[in-house]
Amino acid sequence: MTTNPLIWPTLRYNDARAAILWLVDMLGFEETAVYGEGDRVDHAQLNRPGGGGVMLGSVRDDGPISVPAGVGSIYLVIDTDDELSRIYDRVRAADTVVPRELRTEDYGGSGFVCRDPEGVYWSLGTYRGE
Repeated sequence: MTTNPLIWPTLRYNDARAAILWLVDMLGFEETAVYGEGDRVDHAQLNRPGGGGVMLGSVRDDGPISVPAGVGSIYLVIDTDDELSRIYDRVRAADTVVPRELRTEDYGGSGFVCRDPEGVYWSLGTYRGE
């Protein structure tokens, strides 16, 4: 079994550098690699402690994949209810849009949904799947 993720969600942002800061400060990602000059981010990799991560960059017209900013929905597994509550409190204190408040799910675990500043949906929860 490999410890490296084999699936990497990828996102595009109008202000990728601000998105990186938000993902690090609010959701606990770690900045692993960022390439680009000035405001432009050609490629960034953000890892989560314990495994997984996302790749992102600035919106561009010259790439092979043209994805608009603010598009996406990602589920992020959080190890404990305590950690989930801390993240939820940070998100709420920052006046982040929260379409679904923190709650216990009928299929197990607990979670909530928030949107980053450019509109990507982030579902966070303790449910790890089957």
